[in-house]
Amino acid sequence: MSYSASGSTGTPVKNPQAEFDDFERGLLPVMRHFILSFAEPETLAWQQAYSIAIERWGQDQGLNLAHLVFKIVKATLHCRPEGLAFNDPLCVDYRLEVTCDERALLKMVHHMRRDETPAARDAVGQITGGYPDAHLIQAGLTLANRFPTGSAPRNQPPRRPVLRVIK
Repeated sequence: MSYSASGSTGTPVKNPQAEFDDFERGLLPVMRHFILSFAEPETLAWQQAYSIAIERWGQDQGLNLAHLVFKIVKATLHCRPEGLAFNDPLCVDYRLEVTCDERALLKMVHHMRRDETPAARDAVGQITGGYPDAHLIQAGLTLANRFPTGSAPRNQPPRRPVLRVIK
C-alpha cells in the first residue's frame, strides 16, 4: 500500500536498486517507519525503525543512524505540510518500489554522501519545493559526514575523550 503522511497516494518508482548503494537501500525501511509514525502516531512505528537499524548496523551505529534518519524525516515534514508519499513499510508487494518522495530523500542522502553539491541541492529543492531548508540540509549533511561512501559503518563506538593519568 502506498500513501502519504497527509493521505494522498504517491506515484511508485520501480526498482531503485541500481540508483542507490546497499547502505542507502537499507535506510528505506527505517525512513518508512518514521514517516508512518508521524502519519499514524498510534502505530508506534518509530520503535520498529530503531529496531531495524539496530539489527542491520549494530546497537551503537544503528541507534545513531536511526536518530539521524529521524531528524531528516522530521525536518522534511516540517517544511512539507502536505506530507510525504510513502509505501507501507510492512507491505511485501511494495518493498522494492519507492515513491517519488522516498526517492528524492534517498537521492539527497546519496549525493550528500558523495559530496556532489549541485545534485544534492537539486534533491533538496525537489523535496522542499525549491526552498533550501537549513534544518533539512544540516540533518542530511550530518548523516553524510558520519556515514560517508566507501566506508562501512564501523562497529566501534564513536571516539570519546580518554582520561589519562599524567605523572
